[in-house]
Amino acid sequence: MSTFNLPDVGEGLTEAEIVGWKVKPGDTVVVNQVFVEIETAKSLVELPSPYAGVVKELHAAEGETLAVGSPLFSVDEVGSRPAPLANVPDVADIAEADTPVASEEPGPLVGSGPKADAVKRRARTSRPGTNKPAKGAGAQGAAPVIPAALADTISRRAAEIGQASTRLTAAAKPAVAAFVDRVLAKPPVRKVAKELGVDLTEVTGTGGRGEITRDDVLSYKAQREAERDAAPMFWSAKGQEEDGRLIRTPVRGIRKATAKAMVESAFTAPHVSIFVDVDASRTMEYVARLKKSRDFEGIKVSPLLVLAKAVIWAAARNPSVNASWVETENGAEIQVKHFMNLGIAAATPRGLLVPNIKEAQDLSMRELAIALNDLAATARAGKTSPADMTGGTLTVTNIGVLGIDTGTPIINPGEVAILAFGTIRQKPWVVDGQVVPRWITTLGGSFDHRVVDGDLSARFMADVAAIMQEPALLLD
Repeated sequence: MSTFNLPDVGEGLTEAEIVGWKVKPGDTVVVNQVFVEIETAKSLVELPSPYAGVVKELHAAEGETLAVGSPLFSVDEVGSRPAPLANVPDVADIAEADTPVASEEPGPLVGSGPKADAVKRRARTSRPGTNKPAKGAGAQGAAPVIPAALADTISRRAAEIGQASTRLTAAAKPAVAAFVDRVLAKPPVRKVAKELGVDLTEVTGTGGRGEITRDDVLSYKAQREAERDAAPMFWSAKGQEEDGRLIRTPVRGIRKATAKAMVESAFTAPHVSIFVDVDASRTMEYVARLKKSRDFEGIKVSPLLVLAKAVIWAAARNPSVNASWVETENGAEIQVKHFMNLGIAAATPRGLLVPNIKEAQDLSMRELAIALNDLAATARAGKTSPADMTGGTLTVTNIGVLGIDTGTPIINPGEVAILAFGTIRQKPWVVDGQVVPRWITTLGGSFDHRVVDGDLSARFMADVAAIMQEPALLLD
């Protein structure tokens, strides 16, 4: 019987909560079958089984928090091998003596299953009348001798084919990603959603291929209305105290980790915040053009895309905002990063998550749009991985989607800057001495004053504002 212990599925995580078991004692499991869903301080993770066999015992109850290394479940492994087919030699009998053998011990688990088995190769035998056995080789199992010139040609052609395959795969990725992220809904359904004020990206489709149906839209609308209708009854709801006026909820998982990180950040990094009003009318015009572009067909485009590009552009001009303050044995040091893992704060049913887009500085406008869509969809579905939550270098929080003008965000731990993107709304604005309606937004930035001085923070915010006012500057 083998026992599987709770692994560290992130970077230095110490505990996790059992959200739900997918198996029970007596069930048969196979390798890589998901057997439990856990919640860490970073995300929900489904763990695959490294064993095949019969589940003997579950070592924790749902809702229980376990330390890393604690037993999770025990399995009575299936050790028998299937009988070989008639007249077919067993692989083990024809494998060469030096064939690598896969380890029977499970490797380190990080939510993606055990390592793939080592490749087992069938022994090669030379055909009569072709090549002679290599010197010192026996009569059986000798490898054929390939002329050096032919071997060089084969090697060169294999390299060329591999490079071509890589180029084709890279070229296909954007198209595939665009198709996957596209909201599937027929025109009549889109019309109903527009009339009801429903954002189709928030609706889960139940039709074929994940298509959103009319019933899906109506169900989503009814659920939102039910939540609003229940609001007046909130004050009369019964709680757990004697007078029924208090409901207790244990702090754990994402909420616990977020609270700890925010307190540490607020009382460790001396925050300074500045704000700037921006005429984003040309950004709105630019976004409208992108939506009509064939290159962006099926890809959701919003002003957040332009802001993300503006942050990347401005950070290159003011590198110290893309840095960390690090305490070392020899004293503190500032680590400026020549790469941008752009964090996007996302409100989810499980709390605030800040996944980040790796190497965002290398992405085109289209690729960045796809990455933002994928990040949002994954976060809403609760599928953000621990790897996507670590290594961020600078964060954007889009409070404008909630109709908020501005705020003073707390810096994400390990970073020195965060930018709040307020709502864009039409306001009176003075242009060439005339008051005209323009699309105005407010940007709010918080900075670690140990690293980012007032002058640097102001220049960074001014550069971001410049792009929002004139996106064409990105072409410089």
